[in-house]
Amino acid sequence: MRATTHAAQKLPVNVTEILTESYLREAWVIQNYSTVYQQGTKMTWDKTGNKQVAGVGKEEKRVFTLVPSISASGELLPFQAIYQGMTDQSCPSKKAAGYDEAKNTYWSTLETMKTLVGKIIAPYFERMKCTLGIEKPDKQMSIWKIDCWSVHKSEAFLTWMKKSHPTIIVLFVPGNSCAQAEHEMFSSP
Repeated sequence: MRATTHAAQKLPVNVTEILTESYLREAWVIQNYSTVYQQGTKMTWDKTGNKQVAGVGKEEKRVFTLVPSISASGELLPFQAIYQGMTDQSCPSKKAAGYDEAKNTYWSTLETMKTLVGKIIAPYFERMKCTLGIEKPDKQMSIWKIDCWSVHKSEAFLTWMKKSHPTIIVLFVPGNSCAQAEHEMFSSP
């Protein structure tokens, strides 16, 4: 017997339609633009099927967000770590690489997303364009598929992306639809 900790995620009534539209939108972009593909997400590792993922020490407020990025080809890109804390015990060591960039939050913000794109995502796409011998890399479109986090979908972030990185097309994983897709994929006899 277990006590509930928060409301369960509810699947939208039209989850299949949402997933189909997302798939078709991605296929349209791939068909109409020669693209380099990069998934972006804010996830961690745990057993498949777990509905909640525990964080040891969460109540101690020594938390951080680790943003892994993995290319569609399977290349693991550098992690972005976002720390929170007011004391030396809750922050990384002052001798740690990137300490000066640590922010006073552990959530993705507009500024941490700009840093992620500028230091990890965009350089990866540029490197791949060179590796692939793209003739006009400044015209080559790339897909970055990320989750539906409020900062990601904000007008400020999307406007900044269009202005600062016009060759990166941001597509979103449909919100609260991953569980349904997983269920459909693995429930067939």
